[in-house]
Amino acid sequence: MSDNILFSVGIPAYKGRYLEECINSILVQTFANFELIVINDYSPDSIDSIIDQYCDSRISYYKNERNVGAEHVVDNWNKCLNYANGEYFVLMGDDDKMEPDYLEEFAKLIALYPDLDVFHCRSKIINEDSFPIMLTQSCPEFETVYENIWQRIVFQRRQFISDFVFRTSVLKHNGGFFKLPLAWASDDISTFVACGKKGIAHINKPVFNYRESRYNITSTGNSKLKLEALNGAAKWINDFLDKEPEKASDQLIYTILKNQINDHVLKARTLVVRHSIRNNIILGTIDWWLNRKKYLLSTKDIIMALVRRS
Repeated sequence: MSDNILFSVGIPAYKGRYLEECINSILVQTFANFELIVINDYSPDSIDSIIDQYCDSRISYYKNERNVGAEHVVDNWNKCLNYANGEYFVLMGDDDKMEPDYLEEFAKLIALYPDLDVFHCRSKIINEDSFPIMLTQSCPEFETVYENIWQRIVFQRRQFISDFVFRTSVLKHNGGFFKLPLAWASDDISTFVACGKKGIAHINKPVFNYRESRYNITSTGNSKLKLEALNGAAKWINDFLDKEPEKASDQLIYTILKNQINDHVLKARTLVVRHSIRNNIILGTIDWWLNRKKYLLSTKDIIMALVRRS
């Protein structure tokens, strides 16, 4: 790993619509010690012509010979990671933006907590016109992995893969980002794994811009794959909670999580089913009932989704 590069920023690119805006936000960083890795996932958009506009030695550009696709998008995340030479790694969505001091603020936080492996910032939510419409929750400057799971799962703290910075060697040691279909909850589990026993430090200044748009996987995507991913994440969390924490200070949150996690997973499953049957209630309900065992659903779960549909 190069001593000259502090940050590797990876963009698994498929959508060209906002890619130039994304890249420009990275190249104007006030902290210049970084490399930018762009992987074209065999996109039908003119990704080549966008990249050809730049003459910047910090950019490395690669092209997939075939489309990895939304279901296996984590494979592209890990391709970006494999090319990384920096000490720390940032994964950017191809339609999101950094504030100019994103890397500078993270460099300051890393200097304050040099032994940690995971760092996080507050984010602004922007719309398709890049106009800010929401702000994610504030966080304590430091929290344990138990606190992070608690806030994310129980209190539904909003966070995104690109508002995290990871120590590159730790991600690689862990086998890369945790793979789940559509990358649903992959950011969460990858963060929990990388935190380990050390915890996570936060920046409360919003230096990342997450774009909500009709083109996001979150807004689209196969409901069955989402439920498969949700079940995979739930299994990891339950397996993690099988072992009690070493620190007494984590015991209370651990006990709360043990008592509440399955209820919150059930609510999340019900929500996925409910959204999927809105446009075709009868056929959608029958389909889920026929596949209920595969997706760990009970008849009661499906009825709850049907009754609470919006």
